[in-house]
Amino acid sequence: MREAIDILDARRRQVHTKGSQPFQLDCEKHSVAGSVSQRACVFCGSRVVLYPITDALHLVHGPIGCAAYTWDIRGAQSSGSQLHRMSFSTDLREKDVIYGGEKKCEAALIELIGRYRPKAAFVYATCIVGLIGDDLEAVCRRVTAQTGVETIPVHSEGFAGSKKDGYTAACAALDRLVGTSESPPPDGPSINILGDFNIAGETWIIRDYYERMGVNVISTITGDGRVDDIRRAHQAQLNVVQCSGSMKGLARLMKQKYDIPFVHVSYFGLEDVSKALYDVAEQFNDPSMMQRTTQLVRDEISAVMPRLRRYRDALQGKKAAVYTGGAFKAFSLVRSLRTLGVQTVIAGSQTGNPQDYQQLESLCDDGTVLLDDTNPLELAKFIDQTGADLLIGGVKERPIAYKLGVAFCDHNHERKRCLAGYEGMVNFANEVYSSVCSPVWSLSPRKRHAPPVKRSIGPGPLVTADAGLPLNTKAPQCPTAATVPSAGSDSHACGVCQLKAHCSGLAAQETETA
Repeated sequence: MREAIDILDARRRQVHTKGSQPFQLDCEKHSVAGSVSQRACVFCGSRVVLYPITDALHLVHGPIGCAAYTWDIRGAQSSGSQLHRMSFSTDLREKDVIYGGEKKCEAALIELIGRYRPKAAFVYATCIVGLIGDDLEAVCRRVTAQTGVETIPVHSEGFAGSKKDGYTAACAALDRLVGTSESPPPDGPSINILGDFNIAGETWIIRDYYERMGVNVISTITGDGRVDDIRRAHQAQLNVVQCSGSMKGLARLMKQKYDIPFVHVSYFGLEDVSKALYDVAEQFNDPSMMQRTTQLVRDEISAVMPRLRRYRDALQGKKAAVYTGGAFKAFSLVRSLRTLGVQTVIAGSQTGNPQDYQQLESLCDDGTVLLDDTNPLELAKFIDQTGADLLIGGVKERPIAYKLGVAFCDHNHERKRCLAGYEGMVNFANEVYSSVCSPVWSLSPRKRHAPPVKRSIGPGPLVTADAGLPLNTKAPQCPTAATVPSAGSDSHACGVCQLKAHCSGLAAQETETA
C-alpha cells in the first residue's frame, strides 16, 4: 500500500499496512521537515487541558495571536462560573520583547484578579516568553502574596515540543493544586474523573452513571472542574483516567505522592463504556455495587439497541478512516464503527506510542492502513485509494474530507454534540448515518456511479431509496452484540458479554422492546 503513494523517505516507517508484513511502525518522533504535520504546539496542549476549569482565570502571556480562538475552544460546558470562556492576553509587543514582559504580566494579573476574583489563576508561557526569559515563577509568587489567590505558571513555551508536551506542563500545574485542601474526606467509595472535558455535557452523563453505582465523584479534572474540588482530589480512593495522553501524567504523580491507584477507561461506544463501569466497580470489591452496575448496563443497553439496529442496517459495508489526536480514542472509534457495521480502513493518530499502535493493529482488519503523524497529502491519498466513505477527525481534517467529496464526522473537542455514554453512542450513529447517507455525495465525482444510499423516511424503519422496502430489523441474539464480529471471523465477540454473563436477560428485554 505505501509503495503506491508518494511518501517522504523519512516517513516511510511511520506508515504500516496490516497483513503486508510483520508489525513495525515508528512513532514518538519529531515531525519530519517538509511534512505538514497535524500536530499542535506545547501551549495548545496545556491550554485545552486547563481551560475547562471553570472558576479559574486563564492569562496567556504572549502575543495576541496565541490567545485567538479560545472562545468555546473545547465546547466545554459549565454548571456554574463561565470565567473559563473568557480569554485574556498580555499582548506582548516589540518593546516588551526588548525590555521584558514581567511587569506587564504582573500588572495584568493584579488587575484581572481584582476584577474577577477567581479561585486560582493560570499563566501560560508562550514561545516569545521562553526566548526573552521572563521569570514567570517569580511573577506568580509575587502576585499570590499580594492577592491571596493561588497563581500558577504553566511552562508551555510552544517551540519546546508538541501538544503532548503541553499535557505534561498542564499536569505539573495541576499537581500544585492537588492536596492543598484540608477538608475532611467523604464517606464511601470515591473517585476522580480525569481526562474528560465535559464536551457537550459528557462529564455530567458519566458522573450520573457513577452516582447510580453508588460512587462519590470528588472532582472532575478538568471538565466542569472547580479549583476547590481539585484541591481535595487527593482524598479519592481511585483515579479513573479517560484521556490517557493528557492525564496519565497527573495520575502517576498522584500515585507516587498519595498512593491513589488509577485505571484507564473510555466512555465511547457500548463495549468501552460498559467495561469502564465494570472496571471501577471491581476496584472497590463491593458485590452490591457490582449488582447495581450490572443492572445499569442492562437497562442502558436494552434502551439503545433497538435504535442502533436501524443505523447498522443502513451503514453495513461502509468504510471509514479514523485520525485522532491520541490513539486511545481511536480504539473506541474502531469498536464503535464495527458495532455499526462500518469497516475501518485507515487508523492513525498524532501522538500514539508503540503499544498504542500494536493494540490498534490488533483491532483492525487485514489491509487497514496505520498512520503516525500523517500529513494532509498522505491522508487524502490513502482515503482515495482505500475508498473510504467517511473520515472521522478534528477541525484540521474536515477540509480534506470535503475536498475529496467524503463524509465527515467531528469527534474532536470542537463538536457540540455528546458522543460519550450509551446515549452518546446513538448520537454517534446518527452523526455517521446523517453524513455518510446524505444524498449530496451522489454529486461528488468519486460517487456518481455508486449505488443509491439508504435514507430514512420519517420516524419509521430505514428504507432503500429505490425500492422503499424495509430493511432487516431482526433483533440480534445478543443486544450488545453483535454487533461486534471479531476480525476475520463470523463468531460473536461482544466485549461486554465477555465481561459479564447477562446476555440472555438483555436479549429477552430487547425482544420485548422491539
